Amino acid sequence: MMTRNSRYYSLLLLFVDIFVLTAAFTLAYIMRVQWDHRPLFTEIYAFDYLIAFLTVLPLWILIFASIGLYSATIYNRRLVEWAKIIIGCFIGILLIIGWEYVSDKAFFPARLTTLYAFIGSTALMILGRELLRLSRGLAFLYGKGVSNVLLIGSSKTITDIAINLSDTQKSGYHIAAIACPKSVFPEGASALHFSNAHAALKQVKELGITTIIQTELYESEERNSEILSTAQTNHLNYSFIPGEAEFYTGKNTVDVFLGYPMITVSQTPLIGWGAILKRFFDAFVVIITAPLWLIILIIISLLQLVLNPGPIFYKSKRLTKHGRVFGLYKFRSMKHRSTAHLDPVEEFRLMGREDLVKEYQQNFKVEKDPRITRFGSFLRKSSLDELPQVINVLKGDISLVGPRPIPSRELKAKFSQKRAALLLEVRSGLTGLWQVSGRSNIDTETRIKLELYYVRNWSFWLDIKILLKTVVTVIGRIGAR
Repeated sequence: MMTRNSRYYSLLLLFVDIFVLTAAFTLAYIMRVQWDHRPLFTEIYAFDYLIAFLTVLPLWILIFASIGLYSATIYNRRLVEWAKIIIGCFIGILLIIGWEYVSDKAFFPARLTTLYAFIGSTALMILGRELLRLSRGLAFLYGKGVSNVLLIGSSKTITDIAINLSDTQKSGYHIAAIACPKSVFPEGASALHFSNAHAALKQVKELGITTIIQTELYESEERNSEILSTAQTNHLNYSFIPGEAEFYTGKNTVDVFLGYPMITVSQTPLIGWGAILKRFFDAFVVIITAPLWLIILIIISLLQLVLNPGPIFYKSKRLTKHGRVFGLYKFRSMKHRSTAHLDPVEEFRLMGREDLVKEYQQNFKVEKDPRITRFGSFLRKSSLDELPQVINVLKGDISLVGPRPIPSRELKAKFSQKRAALLLEVRSGLTGLWQVSGRSNIDTETRIKLELYYVRNWSFWLDIKILLKTVVTVIGRIGAR
């Protein structure tokens, strides 16, 4: 919810960033030109340097705005904010360097000034925003700038919202009153309880209500109109949050159709230009890293011939976007055997291992699979068995990041029809949210929730974050089986 206080805070952030950037670039110039007496790359006077900086400053602010540094959703996400500050400052420095190259005009008097400007702008912006966050929290603690909220609804969504907004110092909201059935009123809540919305609306002035949040539309058009009219006549912020999760996850667009406002709900934000950008990014990353993964691919292939005689690769039938079946490439990690074409359950029964049959039917895997070779075990623990999937990424079967490519039998056993349809709304991925959240160390239900969360909440920045965490996970061999 973008309240008036949020807009003021965004404006304050803008002015603080302008001040901080000016200070950082000024300090970078002083440190290299005045404090460091070594020869300069180019003689640039302080006035000319300042004018050049003020010229590019609006572009830096636009970069920060474009990556969401002035969005209300960023205020309480400290690590995400820090990451975006680093990315924004890095892009800004790259643009200045690019401008120097194209125009053949120097901006920085020495190369070290560039480094000082990047480190200084990043550090001072983070420091400035932390001080503002602290000041904002203290203001909320003493009741300054807090929005008094009236919640209206009849589902458990009311409880969730009340719990999440209960920490006023962090959220900036104070739940003053809740109009809902007694059965969904949050246990231990200090807010006033009203059994119906009409009674609560009559006291919005006495309670000092500044924001109304409604979670369901009533069957009576008159009751809905009363809520909206009260907000309008008393100049209150009004927000409607649908009680069904499908209405506020994914990507929603608002348009006008035949004179009526029309909300179009997509199950995932990964549509349109987002899907095009993701596909381009996948191909770009795989191609530029080809020298690295090709060398590793060749080395492991040669080791396979020596340590695990037989076919080098294994092709598994999996599902991807819209239920399309494709062959997923992996390094073969199991023994070369005549029964490889059989279903795992049949193989385990031929071995006389009913214990493994039961384990596989429950988890679709076994922890100590006798079919896996010693070298294959190493490949699995290091996740190197999945390296050939870069070929699937190039072919467009899967993406670098996405839900795990799943066999059809597992999809039918573990996912409801509704969940399965949502999971297959996007391409499967070489890595994903659940892999960097614990892999085999998390239970099945949590893994499913993580994968569905990714589908509903995809963003380019989430992909970058998962890829970086994947590198750390693979190096640390966390949770691999």
